[in-house]
Amino acid sequence: MTERHIIRPSEANERDVFEYALLRVVPRVERGECINAGVLVYCRARSYVGARTHLDEARLLALDPDADVAGIRAALGAVEGVCAGGDAAGQAARDDAGRRFRWLIAPRSTVVQPGPVHTGLTVDPAAETERLLDLLVR
Repeated sequence: MTERHIIRPSEANERDVFEYALLRVVPRVERGECINAGVLVYCRARSYVGARTHLDEARLLALDPDADVAGIRAALGAVEGVCAGGDAAGQAARDDAGRRFRWLIAPRSTVVQPGPVHTGLTVDPAAETERLLDLLVR
């Protein structure tokens, strides 16, 4: 007989709802091929918005040998900067975490694109960001 983990009400209350979206790099839109290059996480209850990116250059160049690696890295870095806030976020620095997340998941680029938004439960949104990066990107 297997042992099941039963979530007690106190444990369930410790976890908060979060939303996440993958950042995809689509080097040649006409071909529709993409690689996952980052993850955005938003947790309203913790006023958290975070992004972690990882660009696998070899995979990118396998899809498009002429891809603008420096430009793509800059775009991914800008996403991380908006999440971090401060001067790196530019005008978005004044916005709350939710507004920055919504701004970042709005489609705007043909090369770096946000995927659909998914939800989950977490006790630590920053750790969840790392977990999702390892699971879905690296």
